[in-house]
Amino acid sequence: MPGADSFNARVDRLRRRFLARAVAVAAAPLPLLFTRSASAQDDTIVPAIREFTKGAAVRRGRVKLELPRLADNGNSVALKVSVSSPMTAADFVRGIHLFSEKNPRPVIARFFLGPQSGRAEVNTRIRLAGTQRVVAVAELSDGSFWSDVADVSVTLSACLDGT
Repeated sequence: MPGADSFNARVDRLRRRFLARAVAVAAAPLPLLFTRSASAQDDTIVPAIREFTKGAAVRRGRVKLELPRLADNGNSVALKVSVSSPMTAADFVRGIHLFSEKNPRPVIARFFLGPQSGRAEVNTRIRLAGTQRVVAVAELSDGSFWSDVADVSVTLSACLDGT
């Protein structure tokens, strides 16, 4: 069958790339998983978050971002974000914003909430352009910003811009 050899070779390359990334993630010390090169963050995530928060401080905590550590296909990656908040008229989450390190557009999604939402939780699926870091930032009614970070390894990328 023509083309079967090239298909098998491509599958082998993808398998090797996946295994190499999986070993690298498993072998890396935990602090290294949460620190990337400054240039990778500064190019996309940091300016987008700074623009969203208008320069206000973003603290870690209160937000829980759940992504699979390994996604077979970047076209549809399950994601869950929850924020610890009583969701009362005096104390609620105004919005949850998702940022991507490598997607062509760093702002993945924006969810606007209020006290009538009941709970500050979002379940959705996103597209990812390869292995990267995803950041969730929650804006609370008191004007504070809270965040969480998740790294995900993607074996088959989505969101390609043709370059």
